[in-house]
Amino acid sequence: MLGLPFDAPPPYIPVDEEYPARPESVYSLTKHLEEQLAIQLTRWNEELKIVSLRFSNLMYPSDYAEFPGFDQDARLRKWNLWGYIDSRDGAQAVLKALEWEGKGYERFIIAAADTVMTRSNAELVAEVFPETPIRGELGENTTLLSIDKARRVLGYDPQHSWRDEQ
Repeated sequence: MLGLPFDAPPPYIPVDEEYPARPESVYSLTKHLEEQLAIQLTRWNEELKIVSLRFSNLMYPSDYAEFPGFDQDARLRKWNLWGYIDSRDGAQAVLKALEWEGKGYERFIIAAADTVMTRSNAELVAEVFPETPIRGELGENTTLLSIDKARRVLGYDPQHSWRDEQ
């Protein structure tokens, strides 16, 4: 679990699956405990495969009309680093996870390739998380929830952006 909501700053940006869990709510605590259970179950049975897909705020194309209004207050959507996942790309991730031939337990962040904001990532991070270390490039509007592992291991490739629906 990433530690949502990010009321406390994340340990670094973009966030990935590597830092220790920091559940900040009962919701995120239960997700963390489910992941811990999966780790133990796959330890007991090496042939078992359990994949956790850490979805970022599932959205449908009908939701996209609201996105331009998010720019007015960067703090409204800071809770998940301005991330989202298009429902169609979420379905792609589920299919990729089912097709993955690995064993054991794996976790993947699943998000759109971009943020919900038109404001630049540099501006957002400077305003809301100015003390948070930056690892690598922020990109103009690239997701701050790293999907690199899902791309590399599962072949996840988000195809949909709210920007295409405007």
